Amino acid sequence: MHRPGLITPDWPAPATVSALVTTRLGGLSGKPWNTFNLGDHVGDEAATVAGNRQRLQACLAAGTRVQWLHQVHGAAVVPAQCAGESPEADASWTRETGVACAVLTADCLPVLFCDREATVVAAAHAGWRGLAAGVLEATVRALPVAPARLQAWLGPAIGPGAFEVGPEVRDAFLAGVAGRGMAGAFVPAARSGHFYADIYQLARLRLRAAGVPAVYGGNFCTFNDSQRFYSYRRDGLTGRMATLIYLNRASDPP
Repeated sequence: MHRPGLITPDWPAPATVSALVTTRLGGLSGKPWNTFNLGDHVGDEAATVAGNRQRLQACLAAGTRVQWLHQVHGAAVVPAQCAGESPEADASWTRETGVACAVLTADCLPVLFCDREATVVAAAHAGWRGLAAGVLEATVRALPVAPARLQAWLGPAIGPGAFEVGPEVRDAFLAGVAGRGMAGAFVPAARSGHFYADIYQLARLRLRAAGVPAVYGGNFCTFNDSQRFYSYRRDGLTGRMATLIYLNRASDPP
């Protein structure tokens, strides 16, 4: 079976943690979802999305089950059950081998978590609304390990030079105790009252405040890299990439 173009996170995860990010390359979808769309809610043909998900499945260790979510830009976190349902949540976690936590994005920030001993993994979908609502902190609290034992990786999202926002977005992050030190993640834009927001910096600050000492990644821009990435802000009607993480058996390929 054809293997699509994939990104492997560059972080010091244990060997028994497998993680990957899909790109828009190597799938079956026609325009405007071309080609490796994994979102089943963006207007693409259901059979085509199913075919793309089969291609993704072939890239995972044999027998791995994927927990898809019905993402709503909130802060709900659920255990990955893989019972054939997509619970309404924006993050999932598991201690089970062969269960993949997955999130779909096209500018929003995907964040992966694991602990140093490889006993637990998690994936979170952090658009600005979910990030401001505390989805990363909620994920850290849900995991049955101390935050100091965790590390996180920031996947492909809209970059700081492309993410122009209004004052309501800046205000949402600067409000209350959680907003301390966040002002530096916003740079005034040419349009009066608007700012360029660094979603990667916002995530790093909130993760560190939540006690996560090691944060990696954050070197992409979905908006500016149209060859590899979907971008809702750039294209409107478009596909979705998947970011996945799971615990594998020592004999499984990464």
